[in-house]
Amino acid sequence: MNLENSSAWSKFRKRITINAEPQAIYNAFASQIGLENWFLRRAQFLTSDGRVRKNDELIQGGDRYVWLWHGYGDEVSEKREIIEANNRNYLAFSFTGGCKVSVRIQRAGGENLLELIQENIVFEENPYQNLFVSCGEGWTFYLTNLKSYLEGGIDLRNKNKNIQNLINA
Repeated sequence: MNLENSSAWSKFRKRITINAEPQAIYNAFASQIGLENWFLRRAQFLTSDGRVRKNDELIQGGDRYVWLWHGYGDEVSEKREIIEANNRNYLAFSFTGGCKVSVRIQRAGGENLLELIQENIVFEENPYQNLFVSCGEGWTFYLTNLKSYLEGGIDLRNKNKNIQNLINA
């Protein structure tokens, strides 16, 4: 099989049940304060007319964002766009390497289920630069951290910038 042409490397899906209200799950993805509680060191959203959103204000399609992570300096950032946000159970944003990430919250088997899909991943043979591998690993940790934070209030991230190359930073 020619891996470079394999569509199996262009998309992945991560699913996790979270024992929290669907709106709380959505808000954790759709606001500055929500994202900073479990995912980012700093999140900033700008409306399409350039106004900075308040930290608890929900994002909208067309917003631009700047994201910074714990464990990395300000030179490591993500600056992209919110593609769609319905203020309830679905949002999508552009992400590193031209990828699209979509998040959907739904009921399944009596549980609240979060499904994240990252697609349009460009194939890269170097495993250190392969977004399928690195983003898949990252989302696995961060979605687990979201569950931990929403269900028990425990943030699993390493916030000590002097300790590098950790799964939780």
